[in-house]
Formats: sequence, structure tokens, C-alpha cells
Amino acid sequence: MTVGQISLLIFALAFLLLVLAITIFLLRLTRSVSVLTSDLDTVVRSSNDLIANTNLLVDDVNDKMATLDVTVQAAADLSATISDLNQSVRKTSSSVSGFGTAAKTGFALVLSKLFSKSSKKAK
Repeated sequence: MTVGQISLLIFALAFLLLVLAITIFLLRLTRSVSVLTSDLDTVVRSSNDLIANTNLLVDDVNDKMATLDVTVQAAADLSATISDLNQSVRKTSSSVSGFGTAAKTGFALVLSKLFSKSSKKAK
């Protein structure tokens, strides 16, 4: 055997080892990809179920919110009415309070005159 033939044989063995290493790598990569694909399919199915359940829950919440909107609006209207009533009572109270003081003073004068007349009659 010549040096060229020996180097050709070494090159052929190295190439054969390289092909075997690449084949093993590709087989393992294929198995890994198939496992990842099946796991990904499982995750996608689970996420689809989760999304469907979430959509049902959101629809249910939206329906309940629509039901509560009427109640919230009624409470807001009641609050506005009570606020208006409170302002009216304050205005009336402030205008009547001045009248009340004058009425009390006048009532006290009338009572004092009545008592003074009745005490004069009794004497």
C-alpha cells in the first residue's frame, strides 16, 4: 500500500465516522422533535380548552355586569335624588331658621303679654 492509498483509507474511515455521527445526531434530533411536537399538541389542546372556558366565563361575567348596570344606575339616581333633597332641606332650613327665631321672639312676647294680663285680672 502506498501513502496515497493509506491516506485515502483514513479519509474514508473519517468520512464514515462523520456520517455515522451525523446519522446518530439526526436520529436523536428527530426523536426530540417528535416528543416536542406531541407535547406541544397536548399544550395546544389544553390551551384551547382553557381559552374556551375563559370565553364562557367572560360571557357570564358580561351578562352579570349587564344585569348589575341597572342596579348601579338606580343607585346613582337615588344618590343624586338624595343629594338634591339634602340641598333643598338645607336651603329651607336656613330660610326657616331666621323665621323661627322671629317667631319664637314674637311667641314669647305674646305669652308674656297674656301672662301679664291674666296676672292683672287675678289681682
